[in-house]
Amino acid sequence: MRLRALAEMDAAMSSVMLPMKEPAQPAIAPLVRHLGRVGYEATWRSMQKFTDQRDAGTDDEIWFLEHPPVFTLGLNGRREHVLAPGDIPVVQVDRGGQVTYHGPGQLVVYPLLDLKRLRIGVRELVAGLEGAVIELCAGFGIAAEAHRDARGVYVDGRKLASVGLRIRRGCSYHGLALNVVNDLEPFSRINPCGYEGLQLVRLADLAPVSSLEDLARSFEPIVLRRLAGNR
Repeated sequence: MRLRALAEMDAAMSSVMLPMKEPAQPAIAPLVRHLGRVGYEATWRSMQKFTDQRDAGTDDEIWFLEHPPVFTLGLNGRREHVLAPGDIPVVQVDRGGQVTYHGPGQLVVYPLLDLKRLRIGVRELVAGLEGAVIELCAGFGIAAEAHRDARGVYVDGRKLASVGLRIRRGCSYHGLALNVVNDLEPFSRINPCGYEGLQLVRLADLAPVSSLEDLARSFEPIVLRRLAGNR
């Protein structure tokens, strides 16, 4: 009787249709835009508009570009770190961090990502951007590193790249600024990132660089791979 009962139980269980797990959705690569040299404020407003109007079905985007000369001061930025801006405009913006400089010859990367959909946090995004710069440098034979207490990428204590982000509605904008062939003199007019005496360096000071556009094209797959690795 016991064996018969067990057999009947097995038969009943085998007839139950177990729910099938839905296959994981493949990650869709972000749309990449190479915008050339574009004004800072118009680009900032475009990032805000994109972020405010996007929904769960909006594709992520990554913008590669450079800006005309401008100092930007973060949400909690202190004006005393802007020492002598001269004829370069100062724009108060909605990213984190203190004051920095953007100008021609500096590669700027803006990741417009839905972090909730990607299931990553801001720390992972920052680490991904820093890791992309470190990998780029390694390809030139340059040893670069990130500092947890002062975010960005450094070579022999000199800052090569800065990271500043804003997260709104679970989505990111602002991003990464990499010194490539830009004039570093404007950094002497500020305390970069709020640090008095911080030394800056350009990639062109460390390795041969053909052009900003060529570097951006080479950097693109590294950025995509690093950010995809955090998904």
